[in-house]
Amino acid sequence: MHSLSTSCDSFTSSVDSSILSTRSSTTNNISFKMPSFLAQFLSATSFDISVVLSLNFLSGRIPTPPPSLLWYFASRNKLVGDIPSSICNSSSLKVLSLWNNSFNGTLPECIGNLSSSLSHIDLWNNNFHGKIPESFAKYCTLQSFRINNNQIGGSLPRSFGNCKDLNLLDVGNNKLNDTFPNWLGNLDHLQVLVLRSNKFFGQMDNSDVTVSFSRLRIIDLSRNNFSGYLPTNFFKNLHSVRKGHENKLEPEYMEDVSDYIAFNYAYGLSFTVKGSETEFQSLLTKWMVIDFSDNQFFGELPKTLGELHSLIIVNLSHNCLTGPIPSSLGDLSELESLDLSSNKFQGRIPTELTNLGFLEVLNLSQNNLEGPIPQGKQFDTFTNDSYKENLGLCGLPLSKRCDNDRGTLVKFDRDDDELNWKFSILMGYGCGLVLGLSMGYIVFTTGKPWWLIRIVERVQQRFTKR
Repeated sequence: MHSLSTSCDSFTSSVDSSILSTRSSTTNNISFKMPSFLAQFLSATSFDISVVLSLNFLSGRIPTPPPSLLWYFASRNKLVGDIPSSICNSSSLKVLSLWNNSFNGTLPECIGNLSSSLSHIDLWNNNFHGKIPESFAKYCTLQSFRINNNQIGGSLPRSFGNCKDLNLLDVGNNKLNDTFPNWLGNLDHLQVLVLRSNKFFGQMDNSDVTVSFSRLRIIDLSRNNFSGYLPTNFFKNLHSVRKGHENKLEPEYMEDVSDYIAFNYAYGLSFTVKGSETEFQSLLTKWMVIDFSDNQFFGELPKTLGELHSLIIVNLSHNCLTGPIPSSLGDLSELESLDLSSNKFQGRIPTELTNLGFLEVLNLSQNNLEGPIPQGKQFDTFTNDSYKENLGLCGLPLSKRCDNDRGTLVKFDRDDDELNWKFSILMGYGCGLVLGLSMGYIVFTTGKPWWLIRIVERVQQRFTKR
């Protein structure tokens, strides 16, 4: 891999070549491979070739790219205004990366028409407003669309359903007002779906819609207004998460690799990991995440959640979930973070959770749990904060001890059984001792105990008759 890096003191408009670039500086989510013939060409000419204007603190409005441009990177600058509609003349454009600027306009309606050539649109961390255009082409070739952290409203365009190659859709932290997009379940390549911090509402489980989401492995619906029961069928259809542990292949990074460029299209993706907001520089395909926190889901936790064996992060906090915590969660062998806080869960903490050998973060606070806290393995590392505001819980690490009437730990129950067994033996010895002393006293004071001899003789006669 060779990274093309020069200062951006001028903008070279175009070179008549299929591997066109413009003068560039490096950026953290783009790297170039320089073919040998191109290196010879550069050494023999005075052309500067690049496609990157990123991280140059450019201000003002965005330069209009040449029609034959393939990749346009102008991220991490101070560009303002809107995206000019003239950009739609770049019919060969593969990547449009304008994230982390100060754009404050609307998206051109024609940008959807470019989706038949575009593979990646990165517009996150700006101030775009208005709506996402509805015009994504019938033969849309988009692999990623990211417009998170803007002021976009309206609904999610149904024409996204045309983008059969879509891997990543991130519209988080906007003002979208819509129901759950079950229709996206027909996109066979969709792996990452982020709808967090919007105004999505309603129930997820729609019996009238057949959805799959078979390859989905990261879904973040946090901080919306979803309600209803957790979708049992939705969990059953997450085949990548159910069977990911069976895949022995080496995990790969989410990137688009072509002959001359490797584009890390998951760069900067963020979600809550182990209680903290985490931004990823790159993202491996092994990450399996479900975050439904801060909604209004109610009812019991489906046992089928325990069949998603490859899950690493589960966050269902701040909902209205009730009932017991399913013991099947102890089968999530890869789980590193489990947050069920601020719900209405009842009953005991399943001892099966001690089987989670990779569990680093556990938050069961602010529920109605009771009984002894399981001990051993990872549970020995958790503090009071994992269990606070569960008035019925007892045992370490809490200062509240468990009493016998409420059912102490299994260890104490076994101790009680052992004591009862020993007590029974001692009682037997005691009774035998008293009986033996009494018989001895009778023998020595009265001579032969004829009554005892008669009883023995009768017993012998009966056995003889038989």
